[in-house]
Amino acid sequence: MADRKCRVTIDGEVREYARGTAYQEIAGEFQPKYEHQIVLVFVDRFHLQELRKTVERDCELKFVTTADPVGYQTYRRSMCFLLVKAVHDVAGHDKVDRVRIHFSVGKGFYCTVDGEVALDQIFLDKVEERMRELCAQKIPVNKRSVHTEEAVALFHRHGMYDKERLFEYRRVSKVNIYSMNEFEDYYYGYMVPDAGCLKYFSLYLYDDGFVLQMPSRENPEVVPEFSPSPKLFQVLKESVLWGDLQEIDTVGALNDMVTRYDMREVVLVQEAYQERRIGEIAGQIAERKNVKFVLIAGPSSSGKTTFSHRLSIQLRVNGLKPHPIAVDNYFVDREHTPRDKDGNYNFECLEAIDIEKFNEDMEALLNGEEVYLPIFDFKSGKRRYSRVPKKLGENDILVIEGIHCLNPRLTEMLDDASKFRIYISALTQINIDEHNRIPSTDGRLIRRIVRDARTRGASAMKTIGMWPSVRRGEEENIFPFQEQADVMFNSSLLYELAVLKQYVEPLLFAVDKESEQYQEAKRLLKFFDYFVGIGSEYVPTNSLLREFIGGGCFHV
Repeated sequence: MADRKCRVTIDGEVREYARGTAYQEIAGEFQPKYEHQIVLVFVDRFHLQELRKTVERDCELKFVTTADPVGYQTYRRSMCFLLVKAVHDVAGHDKVDRVRIHFSVGKGFYCTVDGEVALDQIFLDKVEERMRELCAQKIPVNKRSVHTEEAVALFHRHGMYDKERLFEYRRVSKVNIYSMNEFEDYYYGYMVPDAGCLKYFSLYLYDDGFVLQMPSRENPEVVPEFSPSPKLFQVLKESVLWGDLQEIDTVGALNDMVTRYDMREVVLVQEAYQERRIGEIAGQIAERKNVKFVLIAGPSSSGKTTFSHRLSIQLRVNGLKPHPIAVDNYFVDREHTPRDKDGNYNFECLEAIDIEKFNEDMEALLNGEEVYLPIFDFKSGKRRYSRVPKKLGENDILVIEGIHCLNPRLTEMLDDASKFRIYISALTQINIDEHNRIPSTDGRLIRRIVRDARTRGASAMKTIGMWPSVRRGEEENIFPFQEQADVMFNSSLLYELAVLKQYVEPLLFAVDKESEQYQEAKRLLKFFDYFVGIGSEYVPTNSLLREFIGGGCFHV
């Protein structure tokens, strides 16, 4: 049986391989046929495997490259491991307290090093040189499975106390430990087979740390120049500092709060922090006496609607009279809506908005005229008009929400002095541990799954399926303009994933195992295994989180 041949089908071609042949060896044969680096493989359509695994039976293989979403994330995750290994090699294990991979900056990750390390260009050059040495040597990324108790003890010995804390709450009996030479670590998700796969990266000193810059998924062999976004970076950094101040910087730390402290107080402190920030923004608006238009934009599931309501309340506290305006009411009639490359209506492009009419109405309001504002009927795809005209008084202000609100073309006819621009996004502050990030896009997707199920009866499978299209729209219409905001607001709450766990898990379990969306649902379910869940009874009715779980006072 040991030398039995297995029939393996790849791209319609059938070949025979000895049982026990590594997928990496087979991938090497087929690599010339692929434009991008092969990093993973699907076995019989649905079983995603690392390339170190071996053929054990007749099967069909489908290779995954760095241009595929799961392959791209595998590349970035593995690159983090290579970075952490190189930092320890250069500085010495006894000199490094911890390497923290904080959040995304452009196409890379912002990182810091704690310990007896002088983080300067000389040190960073040595780290990059070491990374390229390991890559050239094709150092294997090995994997072994150990009992959870053994893993906890191992993390304690290595000084990885956040991982030690994390696995004190895991109910699984085994933990996968990855290693490069003697260096061991834990990573959430699949890894490349060796460091030779990790050729494309650059390191840049930035702020108090540095950026590990990597390619985009669209062009996975080219490392773009690092182009910082100072305003967004500052908001992200402040969010990390807030999490550190609250001693909730990782999932393990959050679990400690859930199990050992009064979560009512934890929740109320987070909510009070957000309310203070909203009040500060309202104060800034009130100080600028010529502001008549508050423009709010942000990606999907950022909590724009609830934020607008709460900001309006704070504007009233400051003596202003806010009026909500939805840019969506300025959609062109359905038959004039542009179509995308697949022939579907493209409601997310700027051309779907009647820009001329919008500017005409806003300018008229600014001049003190009465205006009958449009109301878009989404069923008929036609525009109708309010029967009651709107006119701005001395203290009146329009709070305008829409994905294009930061795009200068939307308000091109309006005086810039009359505008106050706000960018809002849910920028996840906590990470799984110091080396395993929680992407903000995951936080927003989870919010979206819960809200779509509650308000639209949509399945998690449907929401996951449409998410790539949503993300493309954000990349085109929102993110390019975020730095033009006067202020940025982070709508993420340190405790929210512990609450969302109860709502999203049943929805994810319902995803068809033979669907294209199952791998993503499976990944998110595994992710929530890290969390100790809490109920929603402590969440205030005006919380941004209520926009997604329901029970809010703003009927959203």
